Amino acid sequence: MVCATYADILRPQARRLAWLYDLALVLGGSLLVALSARVVFPLPFSPVPVTAQTLAVLLVGALLGGVRGGMSLLLYLAQGVAGLPVFAAGAAGVAYFLGPTGGYLLGFVAGATLTGLLAERGWDRRIWNTLLAMLLGTAVIYAIGLAWLALLTGVDDVLAIGLYPFIPGAIVKIVVAAVLLPQGWKLLGHRFEANTRREYP
Repeated sequence: MVCATYADILRPQARRLAWLYDLALVLGGSLLVALSARVVFPLPFSPVPVTAQTLAVLLVGALLGGVRGGMSLLLYLAQGVAGLPVFAAGAAGVAYFLGPTGGYLLGFVAGATLTGLLAERGWDRRIWNTLLAMLLGTAVIYAIGLAWLALLTGVDDVLAIGLYPFIPGAIVKIVVAAVLLPQGWKLLGHRFEANTRREYP
C-alpha cells in the first residue's frame, strides 16, 4: 500500500496546481538543506565537518516522499555546482563537490530518496519503523560518502576521519526524526485517514 506523506495532505487535485505545488516543495526542500549547511562544526583531524544537513536530508525525504525528496537534493547539488553558497559553511563550486565531502553530497540524494520511499509505505507512522527508515537513509549517505572519501584519502583512516566522529551526532539526528515524524501523524489523528492512499494525476 502506498501511503500519503505529509506533503500529500495539502496537494491540490488540479494537475496544474499540483505541479506548481510539487515544484515549490522541491525548491523549499533544497533551501532547507542549504540552511542546515550553515550549522557547521569543523573537525581539525578530518576534512569532513559536522553539520545539520543529514537531519534536514532525512526530513526532506520523509516529508516530501521519494521522488520529490530526491529531486530536492538534486536541485540542491545543482545550486552548489552552479556557484550558489549552499554547501557547508557557504562553500560552492565544482571543486568543492569533487572534494572529500563529494560522496556525502551524492549520498544525500540516495538517502532522501530511500527515506521518502519508506515514508510512502507508512514507515514514518510508528517510532520503531521510523527509526529503521532513518537508520537506513543515514547508512546509505555514509556508505557513498566513505567510498568516495576512501578514493581520495586511502582506506586506512577513512573510518576514523569519515565515520566514527559522526556516530553520536547521527544517533541524535535519527532519534529526533524518529520522534517528530510519528508524533506529527499522531497529532493529525484520523483527520487525514482518507488520504492514506494517493494517486498522482
